[in-house]
Amino acid sequence: MSLTAVDSRAAVVLPDNVLFEGGAGEKIRRRLLDEFDLHTILWLPTGIFYAGGVKANVLFFNKKPPRADGKPHATQTWIYDFRTGQHFALKQRPLTRAHLDDFVKAYRPGEPRTARVSSASSDGPWQVFSYGELIARDKVNLDITWMKDPALADADSGLTPEVIALEIIQDLQAALVDFAAIAEALGEEVPEDLEPE
Repeated sequence: MSLTAVDSRAAVVLPDNVLFEGGAGEKIRRRLLDEFDLHTILWLPTGIFYAGGVKANVLFFNKKPPRADGKPHATQTWIYDFRTGQHFALKQRPLTRAHLDDFVKAYRPGEPRTARVSSASSDGPWQVFSYGELIARDKVNLDITWMKDPALADADSGLTPEVIALEIIQDLQAALVDFAAIAEALGEEVPEDLEPE
């Protein structure tokens, strides 16, 4: 954020915990909403940018000069849930640019943000949240759930056993990374393959 020049824009890939952890994470989220225009968040499935089981997000924001009236720059933040119901694997089903076409269409690059439209249904992937809604959340938590994973709602969802097994492995790997971070914070030496990224 600090390296971004005034009147410029950036997109940053961050692990999921940055959206909800307290402490420094909360301060960063508050600063992004107050001092920057955090206008879009793209939630990605596990294993795209980080180790298996670690979810990632792309935060899109503009850096502007401080406002004379002291009001925040972010008035609305659009969130696209490209995570719920999405299953990718490096070999069986790799993520391609075409998978992001719906996000790009909703984002409307080159058009004013006022041209954006939320998903037709309240459980669609593209929703907008006001500054007031976000700042009022406990610890300014940006991990908002509104979509239901069809795989969880329907045991006969059609997911192959391989995909289900891969998801379990990814969840367990993410849990190991989280526990390694806790152990490291408590002063324990963590094996290199478990060190948090």
